[in-house]
Amino acid sequence: MIFNLYQSPVLTGSAAKWLLMLALGSLQGCFSPIALDRAVIEYDKATADILSKQLLLNIARSHQHQPMHFTGVSNIAATFNFQFNAGATPAFTGETGSLLTPVFGGSISENPTISIVPIEGEEFTRRLLTPFQESKLTMLLRQGVDVDLLLRLLAGELRIYDDKQAGIYLNKPGDAEGYRLFRQAVLHLSSIQDRHKLFVEPLMFDQQWTLPSESLTAQQMAALQKDYKIEYQAEGKQVTLSKRVNGRILLTNYDPATLSNDERIRLEEEADQGAVNDVSVDIRPGYPGGEWPIHGAFRLRSFHNVLNFIGQSISDDPEYTVAKHPQTPNVSENPVYAMALLVRDDEPSSANISVQFGDWYYALKPETGYQWNREGFRLLCQIFQMTMTDLAQQGAPVITISK
Repeated sequence: MIFNLYQSPVLTGSAAKWLLMLALGSLQGCFSPIALDRAVIEYDKATADILSKQLLLNIARSHQHQPMHFTGVSNIAATFNFQFNAGATPAFTGETGSLLTPVFGGSISENPTISIVPIEGEEFTRRLLTPFQESKLTMLLRQGVDVDLLLRLLAGELRIYDDKQAGIYLNKPGDAEGYRLFRQAVLHLSSIQDRHKLFVEPLMFDQQWTLPSESLTAQQMAALQKDYKIEYQAEGKQVTLSKRVNGRILLTNYDPATLSNDERIRLEEEADQGAVNDVSVDIRPGYPGGEWPIHGAFRLRSFHNVLNFIGQSISDDPEYTVAKHPQTPNVSENPVYAMALLVRDDEPSSANISVQFGDWYYALKPETGYQWNREGFRLLCQIFQMTMTDLAQQGAPVITISK
């Protein structure tokens, strides 16, 4: 900002004072928002960078068979101190001794305090060891995430219930038969998703109960009307209660609403027999992708197992190419690795983010065309954020760092 203080050859003391005050106020208005804007952006970049490096670091720990550990930044408090000073001094040149030259000075200081909370104990169990539930997978799929990428990371196995292929198929390269069918199944779902025919919907059905009318008082009937639809049958002196229920999530190649109410109840009862981290799948003939019917459930694993799967795939249990099922149409993406990493003894210059653990550097493997690895890592960060809870846990050893 430039201020012209030489509009007249002579400035009186009063005029110089007012001009200096104006300049001081203007400088404060310029520097304060600039400093605040810079700090917010830089802190945001730093926390995002920390999260990315922590994920890579724990993948490296898994690769080297070391225990995983996470810390979280629970609070950042920064204090800014703006100091300005201004004055005027007679000019050292010129014939007019009353000519004043303004003198400005200032300083900006920043004092951030950052609180870091280790994730351990019950927090570690809840965030890292507890398997994901179907609601998180459903939320991600409804955001447009590739179903094959998501299931290759989150699902640990596929359970088939039909007679022809009944069994458990692990998402583990060491289980050759299970891994092959698992990869083919998620790729088949991806082909359905590419045609915009993959439904991720809850089973909605009507439940009914029939009771003798004498068993309910007038007050009870009035209370039930808030949650149930009530029909009175005068001939049988019975009361029928009905209620719309939102059931489990189902991956299908058809709209579940087209099924009969009894069929939806049957699918709900079947899903309830599985674990809370099971996601049912029902691909039927007569619809897109029905050339290969699949009826079963994907069992989701924990975030700890997701990172361990990626770390072990580097060398101990590497993934390999699996061709699509003969009944699956052509698909655009079928990479070998769910997430390919670059492991070197020197720091890779082409990587945006890399970490060193032991004698090795770890980074995402560069690729051309569709950025599968980048999308997978971005999804991994998003999944970790979805496990976020209040980091200010009582009893946790909080580390506070003051700059």
